[in-house]
Amino acid sequence: MTTLDPSLLLRAYSVGVFPMADSRGAEDVYWVEPKKRAILPLDGFHLSRSLRKFVRSDRFRVTRDKDFAATLAACAESRPERPDTWINPSIEAAYGDLHRRGYAHSIECWRGSDLVGGLYGVRLGRAFFGESMFSRESNASKVALAHLVARMMAGGFVLLDCQFMTDHLASLGAIEISRDDYTSLLDSALGSSGADSGSAGAGALFAAGADLGALEDSEGADSDGALPGHVISQALGQTS
Repeated sequence: MTTLDPSLLLRAYSVGVFPMADSRGAEDVYWVEPKKRAILPLDGFHLSRSLRKFVRSDRFRVTRDKDFAATLAACAESRPERPDTWINPSIEAAYGDLHRRGYAHSIECWRGSDLVGGLYGVRLGRAFFGESMFSRESNASKVALAHLVARMMAGGFVLLDCQFMTDHLASLGAIEISRDDYTSLLDSALGSSGADSGSAGAGALFAAGADLGALEDSEGADSDGALPGHVISQALGQTS
């Protein structure tokens, strides 16, 4: 089974490359650098009237980093529309390590004590690299993404990388750009720290980062980072 070194994984993200596996049971991983990259411009997030109403309803309690491991495991589960996954045990272990080091984060949607949706990804500099999302109830992944975008807008982020375009992401405002355009955006998001190397470079990338907790700090979120839907709706007002 391939073992992914966390420092190598961070370095890969800093140059626009990320790992995947052919299936859940695959032993090896491979590195991907798409010719066309999906990104979601933060000021272009599409908060439809129905989604805004759903966010404000507080049907779900939405937290940050409350249960990263469970969110990652849920993203790796097979589903009717996707019987297999690219998240193998090596990838699952590596991102768990990145979370413990403060680089990987999750947004979770809860119905009572049940985890019903969420997403996870990696933060470097002022970029967030979205890895995967899941829904066990209608609209849960959309609500998680709305909360992520609101936090990113408040926290000084400039790039939300979605990797590959899907109809779901396109409906929320994602666009496709060329590899060269993506590289320019990535360089800007990482700043000078992206040129560092080795473990010191990884530390510089983390230290130079934007803050996913900025909106929570200003709005008095609880210890799990949960914020009421009306705060998220207001933060996203200009993107409607």
